[in-house]
Amino acid sequence: MKLNKYIDHTLLKATATKNDIIQLCEEAKAHHFFSVCVNSCFVSLAKEQLKNTDIKVCSVIGFPLGAMSTKAKVEETKQALKDGADEIDMVLNIGLLKTKDFVAVCKDIEAVKKTMPNQTLKVILETCYLDDLEIIKASELAINSGADFIKTSTGFGSGGATINHVKLMKSVIASGKTKIKASGGIRNTKTALDYINIGVERIGTSNGIAIVTGDSSEGNNY
Repeated sequence: MKLNKYIDHTLLKATATKNDIIQLCEEAKAHHFFSVCVNSCFVSLAKEQLKNTDIKVCSVIGFPLGAMSTKAKVEETKQALKDGADEIDMVLNIGLLKTKDFVAVCKDIEAVKKTMPNQTLKVILETCYLDDLEIIKASELAINSGADFIKTSTGFGSGGATINHVKLMKSVIASGKTKIKASGGIRNTKTALDYINIGVERIGTSNGIAIVTGDSSEGNNY
């Protein structure tokens, strides 16, 4: 098992500078991570830094609240793809989910997926704000709306991934077609392996170097 190929090397904090993004890309090249995950304004910079490599560029959309209009999410997605994004991590509309307006939740995801039929779409559920039944429902809605991955967390909520939440998400995936990305609070090799061993296929973390080197002194938040 090559741990590095599970990792979306991530930098999403508001204070991240262009130089920080360049460093993120250098680290991704040094450790052969699967991708870098950045805010959409930095997609073109990351793409330029990673040219002539097989490292993907992942952009977050509607981040971190998920409460933007669907049109705004779609336009942000289109621009990110134009700038070179290979994958999109969008935040589900949590307020609409909690309102039980499930049709609106689905339409929001479907509209984004429609703009990127051939690229990987990950839908962030933000499980820290959901009870068990809501996690199951959110997973079902995202899968039915075309999500390629369902993802636990933004890293900006009140909590990150938990083993229990991932197991709930996994219970909904019948065909095995949809995959799971765990993110938020995964900071060392053991924790990453715990998630991979229960079927997680991607890890979102700002501690990718610590995970692959076994040095947990890095201590980044995401």
